[in-house]
Amino acid sequence: MPDLDPNALYLIPLGGTGEIGMNLNVYAHDGKLLVVDCGVMFGRDGPHDQYAIFPDIRWLVPRAHQIVGLLLTHAHQDHLGAVRDVWPALRCPVYATRFCAEMLRDPLREVGLEQTVPIRVIDERARFDIGPFAIERIPMTHSIVEMGAAVIRTAAGTVLHTGDFKLDAHPGTGRRTDIARFEALAAEHVDAVVCDSTNADVAGWTPSEREAAIGLDRVIGAAPQRVAVTLFSTNVARVRAIALAAEKHGRSCVLVGRSIERTVRAAIASGYLDDVPPFVAMGEFGYLPRDRVVLLCTGSQGEPLGALAKLAANTHPRVYLERGDTIVFSSRRIPGNELFVEKLERQLAERRINIVATDEVHVSGHPCRDELTELYRWVQPAAVVPVHGTPPKLEAHAALAEQLGVRAARCFNGDVLRIAPGPPTVIDRVPTGRIKRPE
Repeated sequence: MPDLDPNALYLIPLGGTGEIGMNLNVYAHDGKLLVVDCGVMFGRDGPHDQYAIFPDIRWLVPRAHQIVGLLLTHAHQDHLGAVRDVWPALRCPVYATRFCAEMLRDPLREVGLEQTVPIRVIDERARFDIGPFAIERIPMTHSIVEMGAAVIRTAAGTVLHTGDFKLDAHPGTGRRTDIARFEALAAEHVDAVVCDSTNADVAGWTPSEREAAIGLDRVIGAAPQRVAVTLFSTNVARVRAIALAAEKHGRSCVLVGRSIERTVRAAIASGYLDDVPPFVAMGEFGYLPRDRVVLLCTGSQGEPLGALAKLAANTHPRVYLERGDTIVFSSRRIPGNELFVEKLERQLAERRINIVATDEVHVSGHPCRDELTELYRWVQPAAVVPVHGTPPKLEAHAALAEQLGVRAARCFNGDVLRIAPGPPTVIDRVPTGRIKRPE
């Protein structure tokens, strides 16, 4: 590894560029390092053995004294879930919005770090310096509240790091994408947009969260008996939509699963669920008529310890489903989990529980090709660096940028990408890999 030129700006992805999940990106300038996001992904050795995987930071550890901060774009596990694992080696300040900070506290408490990690709560539109990096946070919509892109300005150049996003005019709750700020960036020279590639191979525009809310309202209103909805627990807008639909149709909402309880606590503390009725404790479930309840459940990916797996097997100690009830999968199947979800569906079908799993009740939180095109029209960057995707998705994103007349800089985990000055160029590699979280 050669010495990095202190007068240049570099990107060194250690996770998330070559896969979807486990995001960890390092920016280098003036002898200092800025880490953006620190996430996990999940693996399985069998139906009952799920585990977390986080990036190998062997290159970063001996340079921990150069790290000026860890900036979190949002509160999804693939962007913050590894903080508890790697922070003891980094020991730097963590910058997060209020909701993101709330979502981080429980995992840190589980490993005894809640009082140790210095969390600096920032505003959604904050401007602040972290060492030689001048940060401007710009709100964007996603499948979670308080998502924010980061404009990273240095003496060597400027990068827009999008994190995960979609361009949704009706996100359900939280701030909308600040289009005016992105358009204003065109007056600057943005050397590169480091951008989400999850749906870069999908034509068109990602449907709005409002479409999922309409579909869920219809299904809940038409269901004759109990309704259980399983979803990605961090989607506060989806939780809110389900709670409002339940209220509209005379039903109470029961939270089933630790992760959704954690999300609701954080959302209430951050003021995002002020307009919904109180959720009902699981202990009250048995007193509710069958046609007056909605269960909000974790475990949409067939996780063996998830609430839905226990409901499907009829082994949950406090809640249950019966013949004629309805289960709604308001989620997509993450690649690799198909067999586990199909097992759940077979168990539910054999018990004559109605299954709803259609595009009507779920929408993605990531940009399709037309949204990427719109963002680049606003910002007019000199280059695009595709991240957050498998190799085919990264290549589809790079090809789209080139079709638009924008230079594409291709890189993968471990590449040292010199962003500025000059055209982005991979100059070297550092060690990288994956580490399984100890049991």
